[in-house]
Amino acid sequence: MGTQGHMLECELRPGKQHCQSGTTAFIARSVETLQTLGLGGKCLLRLDSGNAAADNFDVFGDHYFIVKRNPRRECPEQMLALARRVGDKQDSREGKNVYTGFFDHFHPGGDQNRPCVPVAFEVIERTIDIDGQKLLVPKLEVNTWWTDLSCRAKTVLVYHGHGPSEQYHSELKSDLDVERLPSGRPCANKIILLCAMVAFNLLRGLGQEVIKRAGLAPQKINIMRWRIKTVLKNIVYCAVRLVRHAGRIELHFGKRCRWFEVIQDIAHSFA
Repeated sequence: MGTQGHMLECELRPGKQHCQSGTTAFIARSVETLQTLGLGGKCLLRLDSGNAAADNFDVFGDHYFIVKRNPRRECPEQMLALARRVGDKQDSREGKNVYTGFFDHFHPGGDQNRPCVPVAFEVIERTIDIDGQKLLVPKLEVNTWWTDLSCRAKTVLVYHGHGPSEQYHSELKSDLDVERLPSGRPCANKIILLCAMVAFNLLRGLGQEVIKRAGLAPQKINIMRWRIKTVLKNIVYCAVRLVRHAGRIELHFGKRCRWFEVIQDIAHSFA
């Protein structure tokens, strides 16, 4: 969730469960949770082709969406001809023709009773491969997405931005060490995963607080977010002495703690 990768409505499912099973209710619950956060403005819901079911479109609410569409029912040659007619040709290398644009006559799930939803497309025709070898038969690649974005020209780029979400999953599994859940009971593993989600969001928020105080940091920070393991290494794992005195509990840092000023400023801001 968001450009920093916070987690929302984390759900543990059996490996044999289809990705669309229970997803409509899950999306509706996630949209409701987003509304309670009071973020202001609209959010963008980005889904893969396994979740392109027509029922999902009923629970998106007022939020924007990009849903990968599987064009298995369309002939690639016909899509190329249509893209040449209504699309825009993009600049590319010799032997590679890229057409982008929008179709407005498709219905989600093929249900004619549903209103049409715009479909962004990217059709790639390769007559020469990357090594310069001419192809006897052109190689076609067709990518389509359901979307209601107003900035339609950037739909393809926005969808490809889902790549960092894979890194967020990696941070959850590797940096927080929850790749293998410890219990043999699903209910226990669900609780552990929810606790990991809370820890993940706290550490992500702590990392963002550090970036806001880049001027106090002992090293140059010119990035939008820190990995979880970086937050743990630089901030959480700082060596301190726990002191109980006069009814208070204090943390005494060493004189050579590089991150003391940053930690102190964050602590004062939340005091």
